[in-house]
This record gives sequence, structure tokens and C-alpha cells, in this order.
Amino acid sequence: MEKYLTDYIAEGKELMQKAIDHLQNELSHIRAGKASPEMLSDIKVDAYGTPTALQHVANISLVDSRTIAIQPWDKSQLKAIEHAIFASNLGITPMNDGEFVRLTVPPLTEERRIQLVKQTKQYGEDARISLRNTRHKLYEFIKNEVKEGYPEDSGKRREKEVDDMLHEYEDKIKELLEAKEKEIMTV
Repeated sequence: MEKYLTDYIAEGKELMQKAIDHLQNELSHIRAGKASPEMLSDIKVDAYGTPTALQHVANISLVDSRTIAIQPWDKSQLKAIEHAIFASNLGITPMNDGEFVRLTVPPLTEERRIQLVKQTKQYGEDARISLRNTRHKLYEFIKNEVKEGYPEDSGKRREKEVDDMLHEYEDKIKELLEAKEKEIMTV
């Protein structure tokens, strides 16, 4: 019974880590006035009739802190790349010069910065909800095991272990949000 409970708590820890990983992924897509290749990571290009990740059909590089250059390996893909960027709703207009597609990230207004901070906080709250749901499932499992004959004091220790794990992951969320907010608000 002890090993079964330990395995279940380990699965809960994995779920909590996945919530953190998801939050990091969401935060990487929020542009803070600086160009980043991660902004383009979800863009799919229609390459020869097949949706393909942009990074698989072109070289993506930073020209400066606000400009991304996309150089396709096959120049016939320039129009498809341009179309995929328009369709992605990044809010950035691609410029095609026949060799490269350039994206210039516009500077953020104060209003837009505040809006992005709110969006960041919402992503953080979604991650916290995910953590609390996982904690709830673990608590229910522990309580059921206590009903089945697992020692009550050991069950309380396991609940404390789950609480400590939750606080550890909540601290990670707080650190990620503070760092992203600082990045967004830096002019």
C-alpha cells in the first residue's frame, strides 16, 4: 500500500511539473516588445501541401532586439511563410524582400504592457488552479487509502508532503510571473 501511495504522489508531482511547463510555454509566447524566435514556435507553414513547423522550413535568427529574420531553405516558400505569419495573428506584419521575411516587433504602449501583465497573471492563476486540482485528487486518494486501512498518522504525513509540494510549485509560478512582469514592464 505504501509503494502504491508513493507512486500516486509521484504521478501528482509530474502533473504539477506539467502545469509549470505549460505556464512557461504560454509565457514564452507573450511578446514583451523584444523579438524572440519562440514567438514563432507554434506557426505552421503549408510546405508542399503539408502543415510543417516554421523552424523546419527556414532558418530563424535575430537581427537585433526587435527584428527577426526568417530565411527559407527553399525560396518558393517565402509566400507560404508570409501567409502563415499573417494567419497566426501575431500582430506583426511580415516584410518579404525576396530573400528573407523580416518581422519588426513594434514597441509596446503602456496600455498594452498593462494588458499583457493581466494576461500573464491569468496564465499564472490557471496554473495555480491546475496545481490545486492535483492536490485535491491526491488528498482524496490519501483519504480513501486511510479508509482502506492505511495508518491515519501516515496519511497526515502524506497530506503534509503534498502541501509542501504544492507550495514549492506555487513558488515556481510566482518566480516565473515576477520575471515575466518585469520583462514586460521594462521599457
